[in-house]
Amino acid sequence: MAARIIARSPQPAVSGNWQAELRAAYREPRELLADLGLAHAGIALDATTTFPFRVTRAYAARMRHGDPHDALLRQVLPLADETTAYPAYGDDPVGEFAQLGTDSLLRKYAGRALLVVTGACAIHCRYCFRRAFPYQASLGRARLERAIARIAADPDICEVILSGGDPLVLEDDALAALLARLAALPHIRRVRVHTRLPVVLPSRITPALLASLTGQPFTSVLVVHVNHPQELDPATVAALAQARAAGLTALNQAVLLAGVNDDVEVLANLSERLFEAGVLPYYLHLLDRVTGTRHFAVPAARARELEHALRARLPGYLVPRVVREIDGATAKVPLAELPLD
Repeated sequence: MAARIIARSPQPAVSGNWQAELRAAYREPRELLADLGLAHAGIALDATTTFPFRVTRAYAARMRHGDPHDALLRQVLPLADETTAYPAYGDDPVGEFAQLGTDSLLRKYAGRALLVVTGACAIHCRYCFRRAFPYQASLGRARLERAIARIAADPDICEVILSGGDPLVLEDDALAALLARLAALPHIRRVRVHTRLPVVLPSRITPALLASLTGQPFTSVLVVHVNHPQELDPATVAALAQARAAGLTALNQAVLLAGVNDDVEVLANLSERLFEAGVLPYYLHLLDRVTGTRHFAVPAARARELEHALRARLPGYLVPRVVREIDGATAKVPLAELPLD
């Protein structure tokens, strides 16, 4: 008699140690699909040779068992669509490569500087606009030192954005040392930390981390990345509540993704849930056209329909600004100024 195979649901790591949970992340899509009770059809393992697969178990535990169209699964699953090339899609959709000099600093907008501090993430979102970013050539102690020196020498920079990768993948000591370097510069008024870890690895939000972020002379801003209300499970809501209680300002940046959140009910629910968790909806980005992501694209005309529906339904402070980042623009470009595609 053949053995009965029972698919098991993904279970979050329960160690309470965020580093251990990070090490325990799924690295093989077939393992995740097996735990979700799904067949392997449609996945493209060759896509993971150029952009590896990685999903935390805490995030996978929120996926619906047996649902191949689950909104969270769609964000991380490598599909054959990634291997098709399209003329309008390239490796550097927002023109960052040309800005990389001898340090890790990107200057896009007046008064702000973006510091790339790591190439590591806790989760590899398949629509990531930096999936082809040259991290290996752009990071290192010498480049970081030159970046800090450049910030120190430019009094016009009042805000530093820590990005990557995900800056909260850094160990507490390394992050605290970097914050201390920035705190020593009197012209730095704000530091923004762009991160997905409170969502995909909520155990990363610890008292020690919050003390580092809030015990500074500058204002710390936490910019999280939530695309779908299903991502806001109790652990994530609790982590965000801790951040708010510690005095952090929390904003959300989402990406408009076909098959994930291109629906007014989903977007309205997302804004409501974010606000209840102490996070203000900030931006809803149109997809950056990086190679391998065309299947996530939502036409600008559809984006306008969604934006109008949200404005009719929600108070203004819950409607994120729908924008696209365009190489060379002096700010994010609002949807109303974009051509229909």
